[in-house]
Amino acid sequence: MPIRVLIADDQALVRAGFHVLLDAHADIDVVGEAENGLEAVRLAAELAPDVILMDIRMPEMDGLEATRRILGDGVETAPRVLVLTTFDADEYVYEALRSGASGFLLKDTDPAQLAEAVRVIARGDALLAPAVTRRLITEFASRPEVRRAHPAELEALTEREREVLSLVAQGLSNDEIATHLFISPTTAKTHVSRVMTKLMARDRAQLVVIAYEAGLVVVAPSER
Repeated sequence: MPIRVLIADDQALVRAGFHVLLDAHADIDVVGEAENGLEAVRLAAELAPDVILMDIRMPEMDGLEATRRILGDGVETAPRVLVLTTFDADEYVYEALRSGASGFLLKDTDPAQLAEAVRVIARGDALLAPAVTRRLITEFASRPEVRRAHPAELEALTEREREVLSLVAQGLSNDEIATHLFISPTTAKTHVSRVMTKLMARDRAQLVVIAYEAGLVVVAPSER
């Protein structure tokens, strides 16, 4: 079955461009377009897309609030949200990740990468370019006003699971985690899955946010 995509952006030319680019792929079907967050919430409920390309700065309701509503409690089959932005250091993108978005994509991304990004999100993975994500998260998660503790949930993690969580936050893949810890990729994947279950995280994107907010990753002054 094709991946069902909803495009939410207040610029008609942007929506049309993404629509044409994605419809050119046989495994992707653009099922709708929304020009603001309010419409995105309505169409998400009506069309049941697998992936939503969500702009942040839109009229009537921004993409941040729309993401919160679409991914709110009680939604059994919520779509995956891929945030679109023109800035790689946009604090709203960080807040979108906290709200449950599965990753972010710059609007000037290569067309081939756009289609692949949709596929990555659709299969349940997080789209987090390590270099950009690290800069984004370290910039905003290191601020005292956004630092939040998760004591009860973190206490449920074993020492090895905490270590795995820290490595996920640094942008390592399962294979890289396996190499770092001298374990098999399958074991690494199992650890990541258990951590996600214990912390009630939908994907790796939320694990990254939790790890930084809980202070499990120490940011060197030179990296801020």
